[in-house]
Amino acid sequence: MRIILALLSGVLFGAGLAISGMADPMRVRAFLDLFGAWDPTLAFVIGGAMIPMSLAWMVQRRIERPFVDKAFTLPNTHGVDGKLALGAILFGIGWGIGGLCPGPAIASLSLAPAAVAPFVLAMLGGMALHRFTIRS
Repeated sequence: MRIILALLSGVLFGAGLAISGMADPMRVRAFLDLFGAWDPTLAFVIGGAMIPMSLAWMVQRRIERPFVDKAFTLPNTHGVDGKLALGAILFGIGWGIGGLCPGPAIASLSLAPAAVAPFVLAMLGGMALHRFTIRS
């Protein structure tokens, strides 16, 4: 049951990225181009995503455990430090240059694999480099 729910969640997430335009690098770049030909449509997508997420947090607070697990595994919150700031800066630079971030990049593999594969390979390389060089 757990694997089926994970698969359905992934398919729903990927479909949402594709339908919303978040998997389209040109639309993302136009959204990030605040002083040029700015396209505000992704602001509505991001804002709209806050509604179901808010509902999910309200439900999570009211139930003892998830439906398919023994307990919730939520990350602890910490203050902003140098590693978080550097990671956010690198993420923003990569998002601006590539027009993709990890979720939409994976979803885009089904839409335009040849165009997105270099980004995904570079992303996986960066993840591997982080895993083997940075101590948490």
